[in-house]
Amino acid sequence: MITQIYSIQTAEEAIACVEAGVDRIGVAIDTGIRLPAQVNEEKCREIFTAVGDKVVKVLIAVTKTGEDVYGPLSRLRPDVIHICGNEFFATPEFVARAKKICPGVEVLQAIPMTGPKAIDEAVHFAEFCDMIILDSVDPKIAGIGAAGVTHDWALDAAIVRKVKCRVILAGGLGPDNVAEAIRIVRPWGVDSFTKTSDRMPDGSTKKNPEKVHLFIKNAKEAAAELGL
Repeated sequence: MITQIYSIQTAEEAIACVEAGVDRIGVAIDTGIRLPAQVNEEKCREIFTAVGDKVVKVLIAVTKTGEDVYGPLSRLRPDVIHICGNEFFATPEFVARAKKICPGVEVLQAIPMTGPKAIDEAVHFAEFCDMIILDSVDPKIAGIGAAGVTHDWALDAAIVRKVKCRVILAGGLGPDNVAEAIRIVRPWGVDSFTKTSDRMPDGSTKKNPEKVHLFIKNAKEAAAELGL
């Protein structure tokens, strides 16, 4: 069971997550589309450099086209590129070009968990993406994810049973519910942003190391009990 913590905004937050035992960190890059906790390319590079090879580095991109992804991908060299916009979705052609531009990179496509149709969408993207992430949607937020709420885990469990690629569960997961989610869905990995962060007076977010630690601990213990 891998654990993934989004959206890191500073090198200090990234290092704290590494020390807590996380497997992956995600950074949302500013592509001109307003997102929670996004950072510019220079800050993203600083974060990736700070952690080196200690964790898997995920670049989160909400864009209008695949062309908007290739530049940051070539310059930042993440381990994973996470596609989660409402306008551009991964295609076999995008996956091939991304891997040519950044050899070794894996493509993670977000699936909006808005109802039963998500199952067919997951099956489609699982055919050519390395991984899919099942996430909640907030109409007020651009892209798929960062909603801070759960969705119908029965749909996620059905997807896990049906697809062959790796599946990450996201959407309102925190220390309080990650174990139950794992028991129901049995995913390859779990992801957290909102519920491992504190909300600041200005509306921004900051990672809470204690919440991160408990999220990882509870996830790993639940997975171990299930042999995952």
